[in-house]
Amino acid sequence: MTEKNKCKCGLLSCEAVNAKDGDNRFVLKALPYGEDALEPHISGRTLAYHYGKHLAAYIDNLNKLKTGTPFENLPLHEIAAKATGGLFNNAAQTFNHYFYFEALQGNGEGQPGERTRQLLEESFGSVEQFKEQFTQAGATLFGSGWVWLVLADGKLKIEALANAGTPLTAGEYPVLTMDVWEHAYYLDTQNARAKYIEHFWKVVDWAKVEERIACF
Repeated sequence: MTEKNKCKCGLLSCEAVNAKDGDNRFVLKALPYGEDALEPHISGRTLAYHYGKHLAAYIDNLNKLKTGTPFENLPLHEIAAKATGGLFNNAAQTFNHYFYFEALQGNGEGQPGERTRQLLEESFGSVEQFKEQFTQAGATLFGSGWVWLVLADGKLKIEALANAGTPLTAGEYPVLTMDVWEHAYYLDTQNARAKYIEHFWKVVDWAKVEERIACF
């Protein structure tokens, strides 16, 4: 498997995420860092519930819903891209969550890599202007959903998608996402989404974003 094929959907851990048990069931991949690794910006309590409970529930539902369907042997990203209804919701939420958690780190606020910065400047004018637009998209998305940074035709664009929305359904290549479902932040900031978004920028792992872009 080539490096590009490993992350053709943007998910660097694609191979590990698609590993299944002897009953052809997806299994919850271990969190790539400790539950307290993102503190004080995102608490260990939030991570325990968000990753260990919410994501685990999506995987459990995905396994039940894919059984006996034409999707049961497909990789996660292909199910999310092609399925509908409840199967789509659970496959997309599983993919979206893995994608989100993969690009977080707890070493303080980092900076975009060289290629990422170049693309951000070409697409938005500056890194700061990108952050402002991404923040605004997250703050104004009504209800639950995801804000995505997508790479297409050599340019980056922002997409705010409701509920389980994912760029995979449009055949697009994502490089960063922010979860704005309340379960991502309620234990830490209650209903203050803006405070959560402020914290999000302090835990983005720009090295992972750079790797995703390199795979495109």
